[in-house]
Amino acid sequence: MMMSVWKPVAALPQHVPLAISQRGDWVECVHYGSIAVCDASGHLLYRAGDVDTPQFTRSTLKPFQALPLLNSGGVEHFGLTARQLALLCASHSGEPMHVEAVSAMLAQVGGQVSQLQCGCQVPLFYTDHALPADATFTPLHHNCSGKHTGFLAYCQLHGHDPSNHLSPRHPLQQAIREAVAQTCQVNPADMPMGIDGCSAPNYALPLRALATGYARLAAGVVPGMAGAPLQPLYQAMQTHPDMVSGSGRFDLALTRQGEGRWVAKGGADGVQAIAVQHAGYGIAIKIADGNARALHTVTLTLLQQLGLLDHPERTALAAWHQPPLHNAAGLTVGGMVARIELAEHRRP
Repeated sequence: MMMSVWKPVAALPQHVPLAISQRGDWVECVHYGSIAVCDASGHLLYRAGDVDTPQFTRSTLKPFQALPLLNSGGVEHFGLTARQLALLCASHSGEPMHVEAVSAMLAQVGGQVSQLQCGCQVPLFYTDHALPADATFTPLHHNCSGKHTGFLAYCQLHGHDPSNHLSPRHPLQQAIREAVAQTCQVNPADMPMGIDGCSAPNYALPLRALATGYARLAAGVVPGMAGAPLQPLYQAMQTHPDMVSGSGRFDLALTRQGEGRWVAKGGADGVQAIAVQHAGYGIAIKIADGNARALHTVTLTLLQQLGLLDHPERTALAAWHQPPLHNAAGLTVGGMVARIELAEHRRP
């Protein structure tokens, strides 16, 4: 008899319908999820669904995972450029420009490819491109290799043993946990931990906490931290979105469409975060079933409703806005539409 490996959790998020996919004129799938929009003080401005139950942040956490290195003077010590700071926050596509940049940064911080513990994967670039028959890959091609290079830089800077630097008990990961908690205004004890696809610890946060963190990324400032520790990361992500993402990717197109007003960072399994600098708030979205098409449609529809983006169908984002469903013969047989009911919470 087959046994289930799924274990019940303390609380399931109370998501709401955010998007539907249709076949013909009939609903085929309903995509549930939740949305939080917060300012840098942590005040909830808009919500849909469950903004309080912790949910895994995945790669949206990367700017905050880089904070211990920045707060330790790592930028100055290693002479890191803005392009390299963008790589610390990246889920890159493993294109030659990414692999070469990570390789150079790794040498610059005194690391070796063999020390990267993110694993090896077929680069995201080949999701939409033919894979060469003779292709070979290393951990440099992994979408998280920039973040992991930053991990090694922190260990080098502080003289920590890099061999176990992904252990939750390692000083690096303890520093990251504290930085995430402070930035996102949560108690470290209230951050469930899991292991991410790249083997690093990842944390589940309420969406309102993740949105608060991204509002602070937009502002550059974290209460209780000296200076403006997030400012260089925001600037790097805004200036070099091609390093954060990759050719043809949603985050690249979305950040460029903002023209300096925001930066976008997606995560696996239906997570999207946006730091909106000119409006002074952060956005966090989770699609419960992890559907990327639904996530992109919801993100663009939300930006419309918030008055941040007019007519996405007329922009470089058109392919992600209410995308049609085609069958094998190329016929349009349906499509995706977002249905968002936001509740507004006025600032005190």
